[in-house]
Amino acid sequence: MTDQATDTGADLRQETAEAAPEVAEHDETQGRLAELEAQLAEAKQQVLYAQAEVQNVRRRAEKEAQDARAYAATNFARDVLSVSDNLSRGLAAIPDDLRADEKMKGLVTGLEATGRELESVFARHGITRIESMGVALDPNKHQAMLEVPSDAAPGTIVQEMQSGYMIKDRLLRPALVGVARAG
Repeated sequence: MTDQATDTGADLRQETAEAAPEVAEHDETQGRLAELEAQLAEAKQQVLYAQAEVQNVRRRAEKEAQDARAYAATNFARDVLSVSDNLSRGLAAIPDDLRADEKMKGLVTGLEATGRELESVFARHGITRIESMGVALDPNKHQAMLEVPSDAAPGTIVQEMQSGYMIKDRLLRPALVGVARAG
């Protein structure tokens, strides 16, 4: 071999030896870069999950606050319903001859006006009476207390013992009813 070929081979070995650390360093940098990119992608995903969770919590809180405003008077309304029932029973118990009596006419008129005002207040607050007579029993709105022999179709409400009420779209109190039974 010539000296020149030996020198070229030696130079090539030296360049390869010098390049090996650079290649190893480059591979290490690429591995670290890939690891950092994976961590970044995971962090982005966690941020998205956290944002979605915050949005869900916010929506849930808004819904609960809206429901609290809409249905805050539910317990009070249930209590006032018993007052309304007693007023209705009292008016129904007044015989016709007392209604015609001049001494009682003012009292009857006042009681009737109180009943109308109570219904008006209920309407302003979204409290509505459930219509029961002549409709099919709906277990979501009616509570069957007894079966009554009747010519009506079985399951039809033929007697109402206590009125039922809704507050907006929720049941406040079921109607206590008697339903027709088959012949």
